Amino acid sequence: MSSSTRGPRGSYSVGIARRQKIVEAAAQRFAQEGYHRTPLTRIAEDVGITEGGLLHHFRSKKHLLLGVMEHRFTTEAEWWARLSDDATGLDVLRAMVAATERHLAQPGLIELFVLTSAEAADPTSAAHTLFAERYERAVDELARLLLHGVRQGTLRADTDCTAVARECIAVSDGLQLQWVITQGSLDLAHAVRLHADRIARTITPDGRGL
Repeated sequence: MSSSTRGPRGSYSVGIARRQKIVEAAAQRFAQEGYHRTPLTRIAEDVGITEGGLLHHFRSKKHLLLGVMEHRFTTEAEWWARLSDDATGLDVLRAMVAATERHLAQPGLIELFVLTSAEAADPTSAAHTLFAERYERAVDELARLLLHGVRQGTLRADTDCTAVARECIAVSDGLQLQWVITQGSLDLAHAVRLHADRIARTITPDGRGL
């Protein structure tokens, strides 16, 4: 009885681990070679399974793309969660620039983000649900960090933290789209830094920039 109880749980655990391994391998391949140029067989080989085995976990390449995007959003949230508890308002804005630099280290994932966000406009798509949840969490978390800066006195007391958070995320995402359209000719990190600096001069008590 105890053996049969462990069996399904063990299989489930192995399945979750395999799924995670597939997502990580796909993220690396998509980032390096691009989504359209990466066949599923290549990802399956990286994981040590057949294409049929991969499709057991993800019904199609599009479903795998969503898995990669969900992985990216989770990784981003974990990175932001490591920001120091005593981070100032300026530290938070500087972290936005650092986050952009991290994205540029894997340019293929920026392309994937833009590709998937277009599909998210369809309210019936799985991408819509994923992105809606991502935006809600991202705005809430960034607003919370900025509010901490207000309470510290490193940001102005009249700062509308939610509005600033929405603007910063909108600008960052919009610039990623422009970066893809211009085939990387836009200096993405510089553009995000300029915006963060303008925001800083508006919401810091002394009008100080980054």
